Amino acid sequence: MRATFIKALAEIAERDERVMLLTADLGYTVLEEFAGRFPSRFFNVGVAEQNMLGVATGLAESGFIPFVYSIATFATLRPYEFIRNGPILHQLPVRIVGVGGGFEYGTAGPTHHAVEDVGVLRLQPGITVIAPADYNQARTALETTWELDGPVYYRLGKDEQRLVPGLDGAFSLGRAQLVRDGDALLIVVMGSVAPEAVAAAEELSVDGIECAVLVVASVSPVPEEDLIEQLSRFRTVLTVEAHFVTGGVGSLVAEVAADNGLGCRVVRNGVKVPLGAPGGSEAYLLDHHGLSRGKLREAARLAVLQTASI
Repeated sequence: MRATFIKALAEIAERDERVMLLTADLGYTVLEEFAGRFPSRFFNVGVAEQNMLGVATGLAESGFIPFVYSIATFATLRPYEFIRNGPILHQLPVRIVGVGGGFEYGTAGPTHHAVEDVGVLRLQPGITVIAPADYNQARTALETTWELDGPVYYRLGKDEQRLVPGLDGAFSLGRAQLVRDGDALLIVVMGSVAPEAVAAAEELSVDGIECAVLVVASVSPVPEEDLIEQLSRFRTVLTVEAHFVTGGVGSLVAEVAADNGLGCRVVRNGVKVPLGAPGGSEAYLLDHHGLSRGKLREAARLAVLQTASI
């Protein structure tokens, strides 16, 4: 996803000289596509994320469109005050690119696990938050939002192989994408864990349990119209995210259901315990936190049975 994103960014930079790219000493083997073509518009500020956001704020105020690149935890948590007091309060077009949402930096340990990035930025009403589900959607999201007024956060995955069946790169700001239909349960998923959710739905279909899957990549602005339409169809909704269940898509769906008086039950699947031991690969950690396709299949099956008994 990140390599596709940077390639698309370089294509945009070819057309618009305002586009710049900053990194905090990360992105080797990925950022060369941009740095080699536009050396005068590429800056490595060193391991100094707060300074990087300060520099980007100044560039944006001077008429440029700076993209700042780092691991998602470092791009959002270390410079959080700088994001709030700079591009958000002054509504400047700084683009924050956070790579490795969820557990994609699995073996690097909990300091690198981005499971609160969406939550801390979503609560700020002045920033657009986008969490693409695969690399095709990441490209479309960039192409349709790079010139927005105000700041944007892009939560990117690392993987360049996984695609979400039925998504076909579709993205519209303030909209959600229904990639699979069904009548037993609605699964609402955010980010690069989406292929696991779709795989779980496909496995359930073999047993005659047809689940719809709704991808929410536009986290802010909220795809409220689409959520209301889909939530209204189901008695039970299962949310899926490689993120704390507080603040992410689970909270978002619960808020929409409550605000609009919808009668569905919301079952949130995500990270529910403090980070720490055990450690391991992304696949291991997703399974540990109930986010692998097998664990999601069983969670959905249980939710269907519980709904039937009510």
